[in-house]
Amino acid sequence: MSKITIEELLYGYTNGIFPMAEADGTIYWYSPDPRAIIPIENYKPSKSLRPVLNKNTFEIRYNTCFRAVMQSCAKPRYENDETWISGDIIEVYSELHSKGLAHSVEAFLEGKLVGGLYGVSIGSAFFGESMFYTHPNASKVAFHYLIEKLKTQKFTLLDTQFINDNVLRYGAIEISKESYLKKLNSAIRKRTRFIPLEKN
Repeated sequence: MSKITIEELLYGYTNGIFPMAEADGTIYWYSPDPRAIIPIENYKPSKSLRPVLNKNTFEIRYNTCFRAVMQSCAKPRYENDETWISGDIIEVYSELHSKGLAHSVEAFLEGKLVGGLYGVSIGSAFFGESMFYTHPNASKVAFHYLIEKLKTQKFTLLDTQFINDNVLRYGAIEISKESYLKKLNSAIRKRTRFIPLEKN
């Protein structure tokens, strides 16, 4: 299976599963147990990031170059690195973005995109997918503003799928699949929307 539809994508997210592509483009669906989430209210910027935030080093924008963020996230990060973000993945998420259900947070420096992230929002759940940076701290600042927006707009669940060193620095924890599905079912029923206003 190499292509998926918006309907399949939304069905997957509302049932706790998400797609990833293999090197040959084949797309598989995953539902890890345990599941990684970031408790939104527990997040605090690190001491090393606070000076960067205070200096307003980056201009933060929302949803101005969603596809470019995805394409940057898909680039190999080191030699022989393989990406799970295939061309078909980019196409279906870009289509979801056009429907107002996928979003990007972007960090610009001197008018150039230097970092960002993207994800999917359904109800009060935000499903973080991937992030990138080409300038130090750019993705960390983008993530900070994502969290601030999720707090402001009363989101209740931030899904990060798998635990790793990157999400651990933001306070990620693991919960059982059963617990995750309970949180998910509650979150997607709330009438919250990710509204890409100006920077908080």
